[in-house]
Amino acid sequence: MGRSHVLTTSTGGVMGTVSLVLIAGSLVLMFFVVLSGVTDSIPLNKTYFLRADTSNVAGARPMSQWTYFYVCGEGNQNCGAAVPDLPFGYAWVGGGDGAPEALLGGHGKSTTSKYYYYMWRFGWVFYLIALFFNVMSFFTALLAPFSRLASGLSAFMVMFALFWFTLAASLMTAVFVKARDLFRSNGQDAHIGRYAFGFTWGAWAAMFLSVIFLLLGCGAGGSSRGESRVPTRTSSGKGGFFSRQRRRGSQRGSFIDNESQRRVKDEYA
Repeated sequence: MGRSHVLTTSTGGVMGTVSLVLIAGSLVLMFFVVLSGVTDSIPLNKTYFLRADTSNVAGARPMSQWTYFYVCGEGNQNCGAAVPDLPFGYAWVGGGDGAPEALLGGHGKSTTSKYYYYMWRFGWVFYLIALFFNVMSFFTALLAPFSRLASGLSAFMVMFALFWFTLAASLMTAVFVKARDLFRSNGQDAHIGRYAFGFTWGAWAAMFLSVIFLLLGCGAGGSSRGESRVPTRTSSGKGGFFSRQRRRGSQRGSFIDNESQRRVKDEYA
């Protein structure tokens, strides 16, 4: 019983530790995306969602790169002001002639179409929600190697964060892949950002795996109790059987001794 309990406890600790590392890794990748364009350092200067040739677009830079808070030039240099829920068309504020027509519309200072305005706006918010709850899950997961309750709670929080992150990553992929195709159809060179997409979907995979390890760690602790009861009942049952046999044997022996003593007394009487 003791050995099985130690094994299951150590298994839960290993699962909790692995899940903690995975959550920490996913947070690092998510922060790389959110902070892209903030400083001129690797990998932040290479992280962007879309890069397109906008040299023939009125009001735009020769090369535009869309990041989480900014629209920047090549190498994430010459960035504009940081804007939450950045409208797609802020790359050409006050202009837009020469950009793909499907991207243009009356939203975001008359720069962006309705579809691209709201699709990325919701994707931006969902990304931020997922980041917040993933940070919260990291702090609860600090206790996961030592507690089944912490493992279960962390699994629930990561699943909640993963739900929003799945929506964010899906919207991000839909918006910028379709925008890339529009630029190419318009005769303009465009590429999606390998770093931003790699970091995003890598974080998604790490979060997904952390949920599995947290649930395994929680289940390992639960199975140890069920297994520990079986040998206890079996051993007690065996002990009870043999002890009853010994008691019966001792009773027979005492009865025979009393009978022999009684016969001896009768003979001498």
